[in-house]
Amino acid sequence: MSVKSESSHSGKAALVTGAATGIGREVALRLAAQGVAVGVNYSKSQAEAEETVALIEKAGGKAILIKGRIGSDKVARDAVAQCVKAFGGLDVVVNNAATTRFVALPDLEGVPEDAWTEIFEVNVQGLFQVCRAAAPHLKARQGAIINISSVAAASGVGSSIPYAASKAAVNAITKSLSKVLAPEVRVNAVAPGPVKTRWLKDHQEMVNSAVAQTPLKRAADPADIADAVLFLALGTTLVTGQVLVVDGGRTMGGF
Repeated sequence: MSVKSESSHSGKAALVTGAATGIGREVALRLAAQGVAVGVNYSKSQAEAEETVALIEKAGGKAILIKGRIGSDKVARDAVAQCVKAFGGLDVVVNNAATTRFVALPDLEGVPEDAWTEIFEVNVQGLFQVCRAAAPHLKARQGAIINISSVAAASGVGSSIPYAASKAAVNAITKSLSKVLAPEVRVNAVAPGPVKTRWLKDHQEMVNSAVAQTPLKRAADPADIADAVLFLALGTTLVTGQVLVVDGGRTMGGF
């Protein structure tokens, strides 16, 4: 997308985890276009993360690069501290970093033990630790947390059973924190259906099957998910504890 920095939210700062590509990059660019300074977190995709920062800066926005695999308390606290040091505070956290293993749901024996450890470490433990580290700073500035969940949390259908379970945990954490951090901090989640990112490029049959059951007959682009994130981050002051489904209507079921 074309990024043109605006001043409507100048002075605000955000941390976006997993912001090198896909949904995370789109969210970072869109926040920057609203005048928000952005901490661009990544774990492995350094060249892509550097490109995200370059795109923001080229458009006149502010961004810093934050390396670290979300999943440990030290990494979470360091990412938050870097944002606060660079920008003077923190207004928005978008927990987008996630991982999965693709294992057909009926293949129970095909789920290795370490898949549970890896997926929950990043998707659940890491997400909670980022929220915990950011909470005092967000409270000070009446901020917001947006967690990227998945429709797999409700349907139980997705890339694997551990992934679906991890996103159900994300929804539970979202609701718990929305109560614990209120009234200063709003906490919500966005639950996409299939999104056209590199995660699914080798699993087109999965996407096609989902689209066939979707009233709007298409998978999401990262921009579709960023629309929802931006609304929850900057476009409302009274929404909290919600999981906003963005899936083209697929989870409504048939008629």
